[in-house]
Amino acid sequence: MIVEQIKKDLISFQKEKRSTEISSLRMLLSSIVNREKDKRLKLSQDFSEEELILKSQLTEEEVLEVISSEAKKRKDAIEEYKKANRVDLIENESLELKTLQKYLPPEMGEEEIRNIVKQVIEEQKITDMKGIGILMKEVIQKTKGMADGKKINNIAKELLS
Repeated sequence: MIVEQIKKDLISFQKEKRSTEISSLRMLLSSIVNREKDKRLKLSQDFSEEELILKSQLTEEEVLEVISSEAKKRKDAIEEYKKANRVDLIENESLELKTLQKYLPPEMGEEEIRNIVKQVIEEQKITDMKGIGILMKEVIQKTKGMADGKKINNIAKELLS
């Protein structure tokens, strides 16, 4: 499971005294635990304590969503730091992003995304920009974190206009 691998990597980074990787993995583990707590809170009214412990554990897919969310935060921060011309902070965020990306599946290429968008457009019979919400929802479900939302949106707009 991904969480066990993250914990093993954290221990090895601690032995190697790699502070940036340590902090990014600690932050990631914290986000995963917070997601589990949120899930447990939502389920707490419907299940007993024993069932709750089992049902509140995150699936691999949910863990990947958390990792993807954290990676997106790093990408956004990098963009903001580029605008502010803060090279020192860009390097740190880039290293954190690189650490997080090790746990994500490889991103889809533009051509793969384009094919999925075309397929959804045909399936849903979307003809104009009014249907972009439905299109985005379907494509994001099909790509499951392997494609950036901005890329999907740009391709969708291009194909619909």
